[in-house]
Amino acid sequence: MHSANPSIVIHAARDLRVEERNTPVIGAGQVLIEMQAGGICGSDLHYYNHGGFGPIQLREPMVLGHEVSGKIIAIANNVSGLSVGQLVAVSPSRACQSCEYCLKGQQNHCLNMRFYGSAMPFPHIQGAFQKTLVADASQCVPADGLTAAQAAMAEPLAVCLHAVKQAGDLMGQTVLVTGCGPIGCLSILAARRSGAAHIIATDLSDFTLGKARECGADVALNTGTDPKALALYQSDKGQIDVHLECSGAAAALAAGVACLRPKATLVQLGLGGDMTVPMQAMTAKEITLRGSFRFHEEFATAVQMMQSGLIKVDPLITHSFDIADAVEAFHTASDRSSAMKVQLTF
Repeated sequence: MHSANPSIVIHAARDLRVEERNTPVIGAGQVLIEMQAGGICGSDLHYYNHGGFGPIQLREPMVLGHEVSGKIIAIANNVSGLSVGQLVAVSPSRACQSCEYCLKGQQNHCLNMRFYGSAMPFPHIQGAFQKTLVADASQCVPADGLTAAQAAMAEPLAVCLHAVKQAGDLMGQTVLVTGCGPIGCLSILAARRSGAAHIIATDLSDFTLGKARECGADVALNTGTDPKALALYQSDKGQIDVHLECSGAAAALAAGVACLRPKATLVQLGLGGDMTVPMQAMTAKEITLRGSFRFHEEFATAVQMMQSGLIKVDPLITHSFDIADAVEAFHTASDRSSAMKVQLTF
């Protein structure tokens, strides 16, 4: 066992500690990674601020983190295609590849999923905010040509690529994105790359709306200061073809439904707990509601799109903190008036 492995561990709401954890030696098909960058996700913030979300609550200390990249420092003898010193983006999606859903190609619904930093099962699945991490070679996507910070954005971008795939053909479509945090802004980038002709973004924060404009939103509306900002898009039964709901807020979903055309599509990817849905309006307008949960094969695509320059994530990375300043990093990430994606360096 390797010792001296600083890790970011959540014990309870607002009880975040940097602790030494042991890292096991690598086994067959695995690599040892020296972490370089890790992004703080909304779910990490739920654990930090509230001890969990909905029925998913901490029941034991847990290492946080699932948006990470690092350099390989050791490789098992039977691993090929990777090399020591190589920067890799590490997918947190560890599907069993043998359950009924994996065999159907639905690995994001794996019955035995071991997704980093998740309190859903017990014992909890420990996360990736560790100085050194053992990962399966199959989780590692070479990130040659990217910075560590860019490579760590592969996970949230993969979430958005999966959501856009759920939305169907976006070519020439008018798209509404509600909630302009990292997922909302990355969804704007993904929707535009998928052919969306006109993108409207809404949020309650002028700071995040500014980032939405940087990402290519044609219109950015503050529905906090102007609750009727979307009224223009409600005429003639609605003007929106696709709604990507990224906030998890019932009010945002309802506002979007009022703007959707008959036969339009609503994709829900924001997770904020159960909410009331305007089912009568959705039924009358024959709106298709699709959920979007995590990703699998989209992770490698996310890396490739960044490498080719098709999607640029740099404007979304607003802060970087050393692991020793983890508490300050989480505090900063909780302030949506000044922070977008906050990352840790190791």
